[in-house]
Amino acid sequence: MAEERYNRKNPAVKRILQEVKEMQTNPSDDFMSLPLEENIFEWQFAVRGPRDSEFEGGIYHGRIQLPAEYPFKPPSFMLLTPNGRFETQTKICLSISNYHPEHWQPSWSVRTALVALIAFMPTNPDGALGSLDYKKEERRKLAIKSREAAPKYGSPERQNLIDEIHQYMLTKAPPVPELLPASATDELTNGPMNNVVNEDPQDTPNAMAANLNRDDAALAEGHLNPETDQGMQANVPEVQLNAAAGPQRMPRVRQAAESQTPVTDRLLTRAAIGLTIAIIALLLKKILKTNGIFPATSDL
Repeated sequence: MAEERYNRKNPAVKRILQEVKEMQTNPSDDFMSLPLEENIFEWQFAVRGPRDSEFEGGIYHGRIQLPAEYPFKPPSFMLLTPNGRFETQTKICLSISNYHPEHWQPSWSVRTALVALIAFMPTNPDGALGSLDYKKEERRKLAIKSREAAPKYGSPERQNLIDEIHQYMLTKAPPVPELLPASATDELTNGPMNNVVNEDPQDTPNAMAANLNRDDAALAEGHLNPETDQGMQANVPEVQLNAAAGPQRMPRVRQAAESQTPVTDRLLTRAAIGLTIAIIALLLKKILKTNGIFPATSDL
């Protein structure tokens, strides 16, 4: 780079040369960017598509134009590779671009801006200037195509730099992941196992086994009512059969035991009925006395 043609005392030139050196000594697998020999205020770059998105595996070239007041004013960005998220050869509107100078901070750099650009790619465009909203399938096709060749743009010097950056990024960007057919995706998301809904945590096979173990232990210690033991034992084989049958909704193990009325409950019920009959008899006797039908004790 012909650094002698620039005034190294100029704050912008000094800052740019520092960033060039830092970019070369600390390269990244996610992007590469270098300025033109003839104009260090113009940078060519390429970023790899963000992981776990429809852009993954793609190589996206672009151009950065730094202002004369850099780093106190933000740069402008332009994408050169069709991508389905940003228009090509059009300055895009981002919070890190010259469209929003109020957001820019002088401590940010070209590296910072490229990291932010990668993060912006899978976000919702919300109608911003220079934004596109292609379907994921179309973006994935563009990601595959982006690897075939670098875009053609500008002078031979620009093109040579673009080609150099493209070859470097091909060694860093993984292949574009294969897109599963819609039918296969539906099978994965709507398979029989995914349709099972456990309405109650106790309905799962693990909870069922835990309940069985607790009931067996209680039975051994004599905590279960002897009259309900037969009902519990009769229902255990059915529970085990359902658990081995696969993705089926499991019934509650303790339901059979809970449905049996304990002896104590029956005694209390009978006592309550007897008390109710006695109260009714007393009320009837009082009514008969009031009407003179039943003679009072003093008259006898």
